Amino acid sequence: MRLLWAIAMFGCLTASANAQTPYDGMWNVTTQTRTGSCEPTAHYAMTVVDGKVSGPANVSGTVSRSGNVRVSMGGAYANGQLEGSAGSGKWNAASGGVPCSGRWEASKQ
Repeated sequence: MRLLWAIAMFGCLTASANAQTPYDGMWNVTTQTRTGSCEPTAHYAMTVVDGKVSGPANVSGTVSRSGNVRVSMGGAYANGQLEGSAGSGKWNAASGGVPCSGRWEASKQ
């Protein structure tokens, strides 16, 4: 019985270790508005754990093992690519019902 328990625990630990991605950690993200009336620039601290993105307000999203990013934050949506300790992409949202969009850049802490 103890052997089965030990095997089961080892399997759980191995699965948890394998769930991590190379992009797990703290990220500094800067957004720049290119069109529309959203804030011209904004800065956010976000965390990636096991490929899941979390941060201020109601941020949710994912980063794949290949670095593909998909994030939503309220009514804003972003996608892009992380590579090593940096990344960039595009975002779009609406401010007061007026659409706006821009680019984002991220660097790993």
